[in-house]
Amino acid sequence: MPSTMSQKILARAAGRKSVDVGDIVTARTDLAMSNDITAPITLKQFHAAGATRVFDADKICVIAGRHMPFRDVHLAQEVERIGNFCRQHGITKFFSNCEGMDHALAPELGLIRPGMLILNGDSHTCTYGALGAFAVGMGSTDMAYIFAFGDTWLRVPSTIAIRFHGTPRKYVASKDYVLAALGRLGVDGARYKAIEFSGSALSALSVDERMTVTNMSIEMGAKAGMIEPDAATEAYVRARTADSYEIVRSDPDACFERELDIDVGAMGPLVAKPYLPGNVVPLSEVRGTRVTQVTLGTCTNGRLIDLEQAAEILRGRKVAPGVRFYVTPATRFVYEKAMKAGLLEQFWDAGAIINAPGCGPCDGLVGALTGNDVCVATHNRNFHGRMGHQDAKIYLASPYVAAASAVAGAIMDPMEVMQ
Repeated sequence: MPSTMSQKILARAAGRKSVDVGDIVTARTDLAMSNDITAPITLKQFHAAGATRVFDADKICVIAGRHMPFRDVHLAQEVERIGNFCRQHGITKFFSNCEGMDHALAPELGLIRPGMLILNGDSHTCTYGALGAFAVGMGSTDMAYIFAFGDTWLRVPSTIAIRFHGTPRKYVASKDYVLAALGRLGVDGARYKAIEFSGSALSALSVDERMTVTNMSIEMGAKAGMIEPDAATEAYVRARTADSYEIVRSDPDACFERELDIDVGAMGPLVAKPYLPGNVVPLSEVRGTRVTQVTLGTCTNGRLIDLEQAAEILRGRKVAPGVRFYVTPATRFVYEKAMKAGLLEQFWDAGAIINAPGCGPCDGLVGALTGNDVCVATHNRNFHGRMGHQDAKIYLASPYVAAASAVAGAIMDPMEVMQ
């Protein structure tokens, strides 16, 4: 039976030869994850259910360093409790000392490989699909059961194929690719479906850039976002782990529910206006909008390539008066590489503030906005209250546009700043 990537991975995880779209399967996870925000609920439910042992300590990873240094005693105590749980159950994949946030750190550690089924108590788990894995965000109560037994039930999703082709103009980035897809599908156009991203323009991107695309699959409602592994994928994985893996590809005659083609050569930089990620317009439509804060980083655009893109715009320039510019490397690895490359010094000289690795201002725990603030962010969400006050306005954009806007003090096309 012709099958998609999702069908093949779920069939293997369920111990079946094949599965049909709509089947309900009990699937065995290859990696179960949680973080400092979702793990406390998971552990509470784990104990409340009377569980006394985890299914496999080697297949559990808890990354609890999203919000370090701790902002309050409560978070410090929660992470302490998570650490005690991991030690008690022999879970060695526990990270809580400013290593960074899970969706960027796990791939860098070599924990993500093609063909895996990954279950994590966080919606942006779909990021790992950039490496050809089926990665699903789960509720914290679901994760308690998974920690104890190692499996869960899933409905096999249909798949939407999105193909990117063409040659992008200068300063059009992978963030613009996924914003273009969001503009077409909206925030629920892929609800409980998988998305397979492909095309010549996507293949030309680095693996880190591809993660920006899969990361925002959930903003379209998708259960998973995936990219078929290629030579770049294998080089990325092999540089980080010697563990075995199985590459899964959709059959040539696999059935897709819907197919979209996006010509990236026909578009300029895009921006998502408040208050939905799918509220996408050409930058020209909001050009000149005054900004008071710019944030670069998070699991969407906090990798080295993202910092490099922003630094290209900032080189020799200063952040505009009255604009706060926060830079948050996603992981300690990114922080170290950026420091050695002189990027952090460049950001500092331009007037930016460098945060510890992690989520940064994305969820409003640091760098919170007032009701009068207007922010350009490289994040994945711009809902009411996402970064502080419910009336704050958040525009989502690429690192190029974020840096250009920080320099101009208003939403600006990078081409104009670089003239």
